Amino acid sequence: MNDSRRRRTTAASCLAVTGVLLAAGCGGKAAGSSAETSSLKGAPVKVMVWTPEDTQGSAQPGVRLTAQAYEKWINANGGIKGAPLKVLTCNEKNNPDEAEKCAQQAVAEKVVAVVGSYSLAGDRYMPILQKAGIPYLGGTGVSAAEFSNPLSFPVNGGTPVIFAAHGRQLVQSGCKKITGVRYDVAAAAVVSQFLTVGTVSAGGAPAKDLKVPLTATDLAPQVAATKGSDCVDVIMGTASGLFVKSYIQSGAKTKLGSVVGNLTPQLAESTGGSSSPLEGAAITGYFPPTSDAAWKDFVAATKGDKDIDTTNGANETTWVAFKVFTEAAKKLPTINSKALVQELDTTPGISTGGLTPPLSWKASTALPIKGLDRIHNTTATELTIRGGKIEWAKPGSTFVDVRKVLAALSG
Repeated sequence: MNDSRRRRTTAASCLAVTGVLLAAGCGGKAAGSSAETSSLKGAPVKVMVWTPEDTQGSAQPGVRLTAQAYEKWINANGGIKGAPLKVLTCNEKNNPDEAEKCAQQAVAEKVVAVVGSYSLAGDRYMPILQKAGIPYLGGTGVSAAEFSNPLSFPVNGGTPVIFAAHGRQLVQSGCKKITGVRYDVAAAAVVSQFLTVGTVSAGGAPAKDLKVPLTATDLAPQVAATKGSDCVDVIMGTASGLFVKSYIQSGAKTKLGSVVGNLTPQLAESTGGSSSPLEGAAITGYFPPTSDAAWKDFVAATKGDKDIDTTNGANETTWVAFKVFTEAAKKLPTINSKALVQELDTTPGISTGGLTPPLSWKASTALPIKGLDRIHNTTATELTIRGGKIEWAKPGSTFVDVRKVLAALSG
């Protein structure tokens, strides 16, 4: 099997690793918003959001909280075509069986869509939604099914896009010898492969792949193994702090980088703020930094809620997904799943107010790679940590598109 074909095959089966790297029973509870909906008329527009909570795995309570914050905000601002948005929630507990129950509940509740959710179990929930004709709009991009099922409408490009863009950013920022540090699990191999796709496309060398045992607590050996590199890419999700701690203790000075959700503002703050070794790190994201004016509604809607991290990629994706849902629903004579799917499949572009380029899921905009053909948005953002906060890497920065880089893999 040649290298490009191997990357395509691995990508289609291993995209769930994004859930680890970008992270930071069913209920049926709707967010309370009676005060905001009192002036709205018509039947509520019901949608569902699910996410893992109260679990030892990658819990993402911020996804639910963001959805509920959007519900409250949109209902205070006229609702959807004058009707209130009603968000039903479900805890999928990082359990495929529970994710399946969430999907079954979505069908039973006759929701218009599942919006902005987080679950690794796409192979379990997507068939249920597809059979019922319910679209999965703007999931976080942590399941392979999200990038292959025709009823999935992702708003970001997942692992392929963000790591290809990240590899390019590292090389263009001056990195010549790059080591990627990630956990030693089969699924994480796809990360290294797309990182190398990006570095090579920018004229750099393939990234060195450094594996970390899942049980490791002292990463001094891994820090030592990066000697000779001029840039280290820390791709360990919420455990990235383990590497940074050992890095600091070793006195290493190698430049650090990662995709959003690994080297976080919180980690920068705990390691020195503006004097942290994370200062100046090359960070690649899906969206602009939250200091950008495009996020003003999100920032306002979540102001004072310390449980919602506005820099968390899953939370940001959820907000974008709800904006897309609202814009699409406004165009429908009657808001239902069938009409929504038709609108999403044919729209020339839905505006997200600058959080992404206009989004379309027409056949002509699909990434031409089997298993990844539901990826339509192939853009990413080049960011950095400056003053302990994530900001644009350079003044005047905007979206970078890696469509040509990835499309070359289909040959």
